[in-house]
Amino acid sequence: MREDPIDRFLIGPITRFISNSTTSGIILFVSAILALIIANSPLKDAYHNFWENTFTIGFSDFVISKSLHHWINDGLMSIFFFVIGLELKREIMAGELSKPKDAILPIFAGLGGMVIPALLYLSFNLDGASSSGWGIPMATDIAFALGILYMLGDKVPLSLKVFLTALAIADDLGAVMVIAFFYTSDISTISLLIGGGFLTLLILVNFLGVRSTLFYGIVGIGGLWLAFLLSGVHATIAGVIAALTIPANVKIKDQKFIQKISMLTNEFKKSEPNNVSLISHEQLHILDQIRYYSKAAMTPLQRLEHAMHPLVAFIVMPIFAIANAGITFSDNFLINLVSNVSLGVIFGLTFGKFIGIVLVSKILVKLKIASLPKGVNWRQIYGVAMLAGVGFTMSLFITDLAFVSTDFILQSKIGIFIASFLCGIIGYLILRKASN
Repeated sequence: MREDPIDRFLIGPITRFISNSTTSGIILFVSAILALIIANSPLKDAYHNFWENTFTIGFSDFVISKSLHHWINDGLMSIFFFVIGLELKREIMAGELSKPKDAILPIFAGLGGMVIPALLYLSFNLDGASSSGWGIPMATDIAFALGILYMLGDKVPLSLKVFLTALAIADDLGAVMVIAFFYTSDISTISLLIGGGFLTLLILVNFLGVRSTLFYGIVGIGGLWLAFLLSGVHATIAGVIAALTIPANVKIKDQKFIQKISMLTNEFKKSEPNNVSLISHEQLHILDQIRYYSKAAMTPLQRLEHAMHPLVAFIVMPIFAIANAGITFSDNFLINLVSNVSLGVIFGLTFGKFIGIVLVSKILVKLKIASLPKGVNWRQIYGVAMLAGVGFTMSLFITDLAFVSTDFILQSKIGIFIASFLCGIIGYLILRKASN
């Protein structure tokens, strides 16, 4: 069959670009640079004022009014956390976190890579309002870190990529728990109980076998997310919780699926063709059945994760980066750079992550509680530990939860940018040398 020019020269290249493992990291990097350029151009005032425009939803006395910046961080990022929840459930059920023996090293290394950075940050910020930023250097940006690792291609073993993925997912889970327990405002018990009611409903319908993703979307967003938004518990947590209620079982087993598809394929072959561009009614009916069984052979969880990944990677995260990465550099840049907040973030991400991950890994391997992934050496672990210090997205997100002071927010963002840049470059060079 001759390939359509549009498929060959437009659709195909775009699809390959989107599927490439480094693409989301590239898009995120470009978005951050774009925000920095605009924030330091003559458009800087328009840039900052734009995100403070207020949008209101609701009716009568039931309204929610927030700035565009807050809608992005509380609303749009809930989609990001929803996909994280889907990934966590899949990994725990049948992925890198499903086998305790294989999961021990990345999980505990990830834990070490959270505790040590937090302690290092607190060593610079023991007292005052700045101490609340201890959660900022705990997070790893999975898109950036994996994007850098995948740039090395076949020079690094697949097991190392799996290790970093498992570590970053465990890190994400830890960050979600930190946000849930430590970065919440005053709790509204009534709203939280209402949210609990919607959560119970989602769990119940899952148990009863409801597989409609539309239903879970309506109840999860219109009920659970909205209730959490009003409760004081950060609304993004609702995204993770809602994801955990999505069904992860197939409606038809693989052997039966193969039988059905084989039978329908044979029927399609035997059907009378129209000899025109339109297919016959019989062929249409067979294709409908193929579509039904294909959908039934997939879990709603994996179907949603597959469908939503491009949305998060190419829309949600770039918008978040453009809205949050715009630092306007002033004459006080050096003063902000050597502030306790900035230094705490820089040392936490660069040294804290590295020390925490390597130290815990060494202890576990020395005690024979865990072993290094197959084909991986210690120099490669050092490189991955350094890459884990790229904390861009999650660190920026926690910054806005931790601080009210615009000075602290600016200082934190400066620290995040510098640390993430250093960790990305150094981690890449270590891995490149270790893999030669």
